[in-house]
Amino acid sequence: MPHVTMEYSANLEGQVDFDGLCHAIHATGINTGLFELGAVRVRAIKCDFYAVADLLPQNSFIDTSIRIGQGRSQADKERLGEAINTTMKDFLAAQLAQPYFALSIEVREINSALSWKTNAMHPRIRAAATNNSAAATNTKGEAS
Repeated sequence: MPHVTMEYSANLEGQVDFDGLCHAIHATGINTGLFELGAVRVRAIKCDFYAVADLLPQNSFIDTSIRIGQGRSQADKERLGEAINTTMKDFLAAQLAQPYFALSIEVREINSALSWKTNAMHPRIRAAATNNSAAATNTKGEAS
């Protein structure tokens, strides 16, 4: 975990670099130190049909759900939410400067008893990290 899902209004297409935003949020999740590399997933889902506020056609939104596994402290959950909030607000400064945009972010804890996961990426990524760590140790230990 985390699984970050952004639902966004279709009128943001061409205004927001969603690929760049996904990568920025991914980096933020990793940089918190709370998650393994193989656990972070970020996606953006366009909503073609929506009705926002006073129904002006330029009204737009990004609604962000951050789903994480149980067991993290309240402080860690708040730190994650704040970090992603900061990343998104920085990335979306142009939209936030307009009176037609709404950004929402929520951290949700997944009930592990009601969640089933199979991740074939973890062993590959863990092995690569171990190999990179061993290679770095060998390089440092060699005489110059």
